[in-house]
Amino acid sequence: MKRKVFDRRNWQRVVGGGEQTTLVVPSGVIVDYRAGEVHSPLLVPFENRTLRILDTGYRWVHYAPTAAKHALTLQLDETGHIRQLYIDIGEASGVGTEGLPWIDDLYLDVVGIVEVQPGGQWHVTKTEVLDEDELDEALRLGHILPKQYTAAWSGAHAVLSALKAHTFAPLDVLRRYLQDPYT
Repeated sequence: MKRKVFDRRNWQRVVGGGEQTTLVVPSGVIVDYRAGEVHSPLLVPFENRTLRILDTGYRWVHYAPTAAKHALTLQLDETGHIRQLYIDIGEASGVGTEGLPWIDDLYLDVVGIVEVQPGGQWHVTKTEVLDEDELDEALRLGHILPKQYTAAWSGAHAVLSALKAHTFAPLDVLRRYLQDPYT
């Protein structure tokens, strides 16, 4: 298991740096990163298509809820259109000395597509669980315990259920932040 710190300031894929701001909100920490010049766009498979989730001017807006075992990142294009949501499943989370959130990553991730409805509501229409093979290998190699393996799957299933029911609170936090970043 590795500790993942949500800091994109020195991302090797981005030649022109970028801008990153951190905002502490009552329920957690938001890290808003806008990429500078990207020398190699990041393309990922999703269902039967390829999504571009990083290029010049794209934003990655990350929300780490206080004491949660998951963290949400929205990946937006240069026009503000949500390309993908990405949820890390972890064992523990917190905030480091530099004020940046971290999560002890349990390998599984949930990704999805968000559609903005005419009334401004967000609906997650498609989801996938990623990196099951990494989780299986971590268990096989003894990097995690069976109870951590079970916790990872329980966490992923809970996130999937909340997304399907439109009750995943971190998504609403980022929706409100993107509508008015100073509240």
